[in-house]
Amino acid sequence: MNGQCNIKYKGTIVEAICLLYTVLFVYAGSSKLLGLGDFKAQLAQTGVLAPFAGWVAWFVPLVEILLAILLLTKAFRLAALYGALVLMALFTTYIAWMLRFSEHIPCSCGGVISSMGWKSHLVFNACWMVLALIGIVLMENKKSNFKNTVQ
Repeated sequence: MNGQCNIKYKGTIVEAICLLYTVLFVYAGSSKLLGLGDFKAQLAQTGVLAPFAGWVAWFVPLVEILLAILLLTKAFRLAALYGALVLMALFTTYIAWMLRFSEHIPCSCGGVISSMGWKSHLVFNACWMVLALIGIVLMENKKSNFKNTVQ
């Protein structure tokens, strides 16, 4: 009985993490798509992404929305958590790169997130990466526990 409660508790944590990520990605992706012209213009101001601004402006929000959908689908949830972790790591690397090597850092975030400072944004992203890792570990452990019970 205790094992079942523990599994249910872990499942609830994973559900909450996936729901939080879904809200974040739908919000971020839709705000980028609604302000696509501005998002593309801000990307074009960066040295690193300027040559790719056109396709990155479409690719990033579409990936965010796709991940949000996959996070709501139990069959793809683990893969989507890995995708969320990679995406947040890429965002964090981009911010760190821009802070280190660029004098002008255009903000291509939307809404409330755009009001954060860059260092706050790094902490924000790090927290989301930790959440993704927690979800991945819980799902991998659950999968491992299930295999051990079946054998």
